[in-house]
Amino acid sequence: MQKSKLFVFLNALLFAASVLLLLCGVFVQAGFFEGGMPAIAAFYTLSALVFFLWLFLLFVRRTEKRTEKTRTHSLFERIFLSEIMLEGSASRRIALTGVTAALCIVSNMFEFRFADIQFSLTVFTSALAGILIGPFFGFVAVFLGDAVGYVANSWGYLYLPWVGLSCAVMALLAGLVMKLPFRFRGSGYAKLALLCILILVVCSVGINTTGFYFYYTSIGFSGKALGLIEEHFGGGVTYFAYAVVRLLFMGQIWNNLLNYVLLFAVMPMLSAVKPLRIRFE
Repeated sequence: MQKSKLFVFLNALLFAASVLLLLCGVFVQAGFFEGGMPAIAAFYTLSALVFFLWLFLLFVRRTEKRTEKTRTHSLFERIFLSEIMLEGSASRRIALTGVTAALCIVSNMFEFRFADIQFSLTVFTSALAGILIGPFFGFVAVFLGDAVGYVANSWGYLYLPWVGLSCAVMALLAGLVMKLPFRFRGSGYAKLALLCILILVVCSVGINTTGFYFYYTSIGFSGKALGLIEEHFGGGVTYFAYAVVRLLFMGQIWNNLLNYVLLFAVMPMLSAVKPLRIRFE
């Protein structure tokens, strides 16, 4: 009973904190308080983080109570949880989510440049998170990992929430796609190929590029981007022109391809690790 009351109190506290932080961001944006864009971004980001933590604990408690009564799993659990999370206790799920978030934090802190192209492993680790611990916990772990990784090492840049969202959606898509009931020879590679296409279209273009386009529309595009758009599209910063320049001429597509190659190389090895219970025919 005491444990149940503690969960109720903690959930209510987190939900109230999320709403309060959201209202603070709204008040700053409306001009009631000073702070500018950094304060607005900070309040909205913290509100989102606390909200996802509230959802996470609510879901863990709900599945824990169901597990105490029966070992059958709901349709939601079968779709949004990986095999290793389905059979795990609440404490094990929290631990695995924490370890996955830590992996995402580390990957966010390491980037390198080659021939003026910036490379990172965030696509690889985000997709891996969704495959290992499922769409739901993978989404939470990656979003939290991106935010905490930014706090640990921001590189002096403003926090951009759509970057974390795009990575979290990668985990969501990875977990869902790898659960598709394809059972033919080589179906694992077919699902990976589909996942790579979805990551490119939905996350890299649909979320990331769109977020950067509207962000730079408000603060101004870099000289390099404007020069490339002028060279290849004759001026006029349209969304299509910026998307093509960002992906092809500024090298984002090469970063994606590197991460895709890593996924294709690592997945067969991970599927051989029996405790992970990854199906990769």
